[in-house]
Amino acid sequence: MNSVKSVASTLVILAAATMFAARAEQSKDAAPKIPKGAKVFVAPISDDFDTYLKEAIAKKNVPVEVVASRGEQADYEITGVAESEKASTAKKVILGNWHSREEASINLTNIKTSEIAWAYSVHQEASTHGKRSSAEACAKHLKEAIEK
Repeated sequence: MNSVKSVASTLVILAAATMFAARAEQSKDAAPKIPKGAKVFVAPISDDFDTYLKEAIAKKNVPVEVVASRGEQADYEITGVAESEKASTAKKVILGNWHSREEASINLTNIKTSEIAWAYSVHQEASTHGKRSSAEACAKHLKEAIEK
C-alpha cells in the first residue's frame, strides 16, 4: 500500500513540476518586447537624475526616441527614484575614498497598457562620476533589454 501511495505522490509531483515548467516558459515568452525606436518620456526623477538619464540614453546610443511630453507623443514612460550621498569626512580620512554612494531604480512603463515593460536598479557604493555613472548603467541595461 505504501508503494502505491509513493508512486501516486511521485506522479502528482511530476505533473505539478511539468505544469510549473510549462507556465514558466509561457511567461518567459510573454515578456513584453520593447521595440527599437519607441518614443519614451522621461518623467522628473529626484536629484535631477532624469537629466543624467536622458544624457546617458543619448551617449549609450539606446535605440529609443526621447520625447518632451508624455501626452500623445510617448509610447513608454520612465519613472523612478534616485539618491546620492556625498562621501563623509570620516570616509575620506579613514578610507581615503572621495567617491559618492549612488542608488537609482527606474521603471519603463507602457503608457497604453500600464504594464511595466522593464525595470532596473543600481547601487554603487563608491561611484567615480556620481549620478552620471548610475544613469549610464541604467541606459546600458535598457539598451541590452531592447536589443535582445
